[in-house]
Amino acid sequence: MTRWQPVILWTDGLAWLGIMLMLILLFASRAQMRAGWQRLWQQPLAVISMLILLCYGSIGLVDSLHYRVRLPAINKQAQYSVTVYSVLDALLTPLRTHNETSYAAPLARRAFSATPERGAGGEVIEVRRPLQLGGQTPPHARTKLALRGALYGGITGVGLLLVIVSITRTFAARTTAPGQHVTPDPEPKFLWPKFPWPKFPWPKFPWRSFSLTLLLLSMLIGSTIELAGNFHVFGTNEIGQDVLYDSIKSVRTGLMMGCLATLVTLPLAVGLGLAAGYFGGWVDDLVQYVYTTLNAIPSVLLIAATVLLMQGFIETHPAMFDSTASRSDIRLLFLCVILGMTNWTGLCRILRGETLKLRELDYIQAARAFGVPSWRILWQHLLPNLSHLILISLVMDFSGLVLAEAVLSYIGVGVDPGMHSWGNMINAARLELSREPVIWWPLMAAFIGMFTLVLAANLFADAVREAFDPLAKR
Repeated sequence: MTRWQPVILWTDGLAWLGIMLMLILLFASRAQMRAGWQRLWQQPLAVISMLILLCYGSIGLVDSLHYRVRLPAINKQAQYSVTVYSVLDALLTPLRTHNETSYAAPLARRAFSATPERGAGGEVIEVRRPLQLGGQTPPHARTKLALRGALYGGITGVGLLLVIVSITRTFAARTTAPGQHVTPDPEPKFLWPKFPWPKFPWPKFPWRSFSLTLLLLSMLIGSTIELAGNFHVFGTNEIGQDVLYDSIKSVRTGLMMGCLATLVTLPLAVGLGLAAGYFGGWVDDLVQYVYTTLNAIPSVLLIAATVLLMQGFIETHPAMFDSTASRSDIRLLFLCVILGMTNWTGLCRILRGETLKLRELDYIQAARAFGVPSWRILWQHLLPNLSHLILISLVMDFSGLVLAEAVLSYIGVGVDPGMHSWGNMINAARLELSREPVIWWPLMAAFIGMFTLVLAANLFADAVREAFDPLAKR
């Protein structure tokens, strides 16, 4: 018998399904999409933001592998824990298990609040007790640990860069035709030493930006790992839990809100937008009536009403959910569905207008005159010419969906209160800001995690718009 039992939550299966669909679409893209991707990877900001998004995505995927631990057998029957863990929980075990009694400041060695104790003479004195994590570490060890972690991370980053360059050079050598020569890019000699970067047969890749970002990220991650093993890097919250652990666990929630809501938005917007623009008549009137009516309803009110109904259903049917994780997961999935169903109208309106213009072109009229079925015209002629608009809209809406989770959780109609999310962290931190002295680090940790993700997503969205929009100025 295995020591653990795999658990597949609804959001886990949909997340991995979305990854597979994205890879299939990338490999099956047509020539015009490949040209857009080539233009995209010429931009340094696109490469930098993509590396940051890959770091967030890796955390989210590792946190989407759940399992249960096997307990001691009773009557020779295997028993498994009710608590559901993830692979990320196993990797962050020191942060998850080293809990304090209350608040602790970032990189502190003693508790934030003093505890009354009785002294040797019988008097009551206030003492700040040493922390479990960091209480026995000398004060001067912080800088040493940070530098050592940066060194280890830098070495790891250089090794990873060499592996990537080697694989890329092998790929480029196999894809370049015999006798074909690719002229290297002119590079300023004062910015970077000479290095045999791979010469691709497609447009230039910003290797300097890629290598420098990879090196900085590796050094930052290495320093954080070294410090997290001896200190609470972002301190602890009111119940003594590590804030860095809470912030890292919140990455999956933010990514799920953006990705799963997009999966719901995509078929509604694309299907209804193409149908309204191509067929016209009563189909167009019906689609316009639907999204006009939906836009007239305040989205926050609609989301709050549906989430409260779902919460009431969960409370009245507890037998349908065997663990706290499953209850939190179904509420997160339902919230993603509601956000997707209220967020498809903008893309649908754009696709309808473009389809109205494209259906009057000569090649569409010729296809209809030759009796080509409508589904084939939509699939082979209209959809490929609208793919850049779909990609641009979805990437630009991602950051808005991530921020929507924080806003909804702040007002109490977001994810489950016991679930790790940046919105719940901000909601809990609003009361801590009124203390004296101010407890600022939970809010700062949530702000840094959410700000970095949203900024990288916005920069990548701008790069996608410039690369795939044929009317954009380059």
